[in-house]
Amino acid sequence: MLHEFLVPIKLASKSLRNNLGRTILSLLGIVIGVLSVILVLSFGTGVKTFLVDQVSSFGSDIIEIEVKVPKVSKTSSQNASGQVGGSQITTFKLEDAKKIAELQNVGAWYAAIMNQQIISYENKNKQVYIMGTTAGVTEADKKAEIESGVMFSEEDDDGLQQVIVLGSEVKKDFFGESEAVGKNVKVKGQTYRVVGVLKERGSTGFFNFDGTVYIPLQTVQKKLAGIDYIQFAIFKIKDMGKLDLTILNATDVLREQHDITNPEDDDFAVNSIVEVLEILDKVFFSVNLLLIALTSISLIVGGVGIMNVMYVTVTERTFEIGLKKSIGAKNSQILFQFLFEAIFITLLGGIIGFILGLGISKIGEIVAFSYGFNLKFSITWWSATIGLGFSALTGIIFGYYPARKASLLSPMDALRKE
Repeated sequence: MLHEFLVPIKLASKSLRNNLGRTILSLLGIVIGVLSVILVLSFGTGVKTFLVDQVSSFGSDIIEIEVKVPKVSKTSSQNASGQVGGSQITTFKLEDAKKIAELQNVGAWYAAIMNQQIISYENKNKQVYIMGTTAGVTEADKKAEIESGVMFSEEDDDGLQQVIVLGSEVKKDFFGESEAVGKNVKVKGQTYRVVGVLKERGSTGFFNFDGTVYIPLQTVQKKLAGIDYIQFAIFKIKDMGKLDLTILNATDVLREQHDITNPEDDDFAVNSIVEVLEILDKVFFSVNLLLIALTSISLIVGGVGIMNVMYVTVTERTFEIGLKKSIGAKNSQILFQFLFEAIFITLLGGIIGFILGLGISKIGEIVAFSYGFNLKFSITWWSATIGLGFSALTGIIFGYYPARKASLLSPMDALRKE
């Protein structure tokens, strides 16, 4: 049994060695095709896992409300700027967030806006993100932990107090190992007293929490930004079993606050982390499917090349085929031999593509890590199965017709041609 299996392998190997240049050209298309499939799946899975981890780090028990362009889907890219017709959407107010916070299933919460300013201490200057936020941020966002000092209070917010909490990176840049709490920094020429420092947190996606400072929301609105609206609000859910009901209740509150009767006119979007994760899953599935379809073109091109090579091989080995048939070889044996050679080539190309994909994925991880992104471009068993499965299928599809042509040759005609 083992001998019957090894003979076709030896014959295929000999044939490939005898036509090395042709074999390399045949392999190239398959290698590129399988490599592309492996990399698409590896990088796609790695980026998806990274984003899911980043989103999940906020906790699954929250809903986020942000401004939305009316009459467009809440997942539309048009919402990224929070603008419509070139003008900022300003309808989402702190009072709206407070109304939602009164819902029975809502726990800790905070409302916020983002701003960029240069802050300074003595002769040092640094451009930072300023998060103007209500005092409940450390309760609603468990990753925002105070290392020293305190978070400002609701009274500080209502009283427009000029107090500030520093991210760990900002504190280190300005004060090094010295104590920062109690010191004063300048923001837009105004003096702000440092009341707290946050623990090191790192980045989420492209947002660096450690390079961010926190200032009471209404202080930022009135004294730094000159606005009266908020950009987003986060609410923790007490009972996840009532998540959908809470989303409906929050939607009703905002429609009543904004005098909206037609849902298409919603100028806000209520999102849950669960929903965001589902959207990510659907998006990456669709993108992976599209990219696999595109990269499969190279497999088809490689398959056509193998079919042409196999046709030439059959023509060159006509006498060999005739001789085998004249001593009793069956059509099925000839068919299997040439089909096996085609599959052998494509599988060899698939294995080479897989090995290259593994190496490039590891290099990708190293490069991503050097830029501060903890991405894992691992090749899963199912991505390897898809890549090698595609290569074998290519050999079967494109190797069948040349193999069938070889099996149907008449031994007399084949010997006569020689």
